Amino acid sequence: MGFGIVGQSLAKLLLSRSVDLFSLYGIKPRIVACLDTGGCAIAPRGLDIQRLLEVKRLKGSVGEYEKTSSRFDPLYVIEKMDAEMLVELTPTDIESGEPGTSNIISAMRSGKHVITVNKGPLALSFPSLMELANYNGVLLRFSGTVGGGTPILEFAKRCLKGDRIISFKGILNGTTNYILSKMEEGMTFDSALNDAKQKGYAEAVPSLDIEGFDAAAKLVIMANFIMGMKVTIKDIHRTGIRSVQVSDVQRAQERGNAIKLLAICDKKKLDVRPIEVSKKDPVCVDGTLNAVTFFSDHSGHQTIIGRGAGGMETGSAILRDLIEIKDTIFERR
Repeated sequence: MGFGIVGQSLAKLLLSRSVDLFSLYGIKPRIVACLDTGGCAIAPRGLDIQRLLEVKRLKGSVGEYEKTSSRFDPLYVIEKMDAEMLVELTPTDIESGEPGTSNIISAMRSGKHVITVNKGPLALSFPSLMELANYNGVLLRFSGTVGGGTPILEFAKRCLKGDRIISFKGILNGTTNYILSKMEEGMTFDSALNDAKQKGYAEAVPSLDIEGFDAAAKLVIMANFIMGMKVTIKDIHRTGIRSVQVSDVQRAQERGNAIKLLAICDKKKLDVRPIEVSKKDPVCVDGTLNAVTFFSDHSGHQTIIGRGAGGMETGSAILRDLIEIKDTIFERR
């Protein structure tokens, strides 16, 4: 559901990695339905992925794949399609969570597992969506929502298994980190924002990033999934970076620090706000990088750093979830 940059990147990965996906993991994924805003392509035996990509590139919509199947009600397709899994890739709406929330609910109610990189539904309804997944006996996976291809959620859940994470802090939004990094070089906020737009790091309407909503949504997902909390985006204390001045950045530099938009989970307190961070702190990364430091009982602090966005990076996270779902289903049997 959704065939933009991430969806097309996933399709390309399914093509390029088909041999090792089968040899290493024993899977041959087939796309049996693909929907975008312009229409729908359906083939119960599997769509021709190369042709699907060509149609999208040349015609602008997968609805042109077969003229006879150009228009369908999305929820009807999700519910009635004979498929094991929905990959939900519609754009994030942090206010309503739609259409992602309805897509995910329809899939789970019809017995389908779900992989999503859509932060909106999870930010607004994480606890209830997980309860619905458990009730219907299906899996909901979302590793691409935090850190893109960098396995932040998996690192916390698996690599620190056996220990107890007490708190964490991190840079979860590459756009704001890029803007603040440019301000360290002397750019004003507006100039740095325009530069980020020109390079494709910021959207034309970048309020989700600069007002801290994107980082807050990711913090909700991490707090629920890693810390076992039951929170939504309404529980986050949020301050964006719009009020940060070049003079603030320069004063921080004089003290050997940098201003970063940090997401913090500490003793049930959830914050997103600009904070001075020591340049010696491993979480103090520049450019579009993301970084998260986990503080645990016995392992001390561990930091994971990586690119937080990108079509192929996020596509690889979806593949990671797909493989995990396959392995979990196999174990259940």
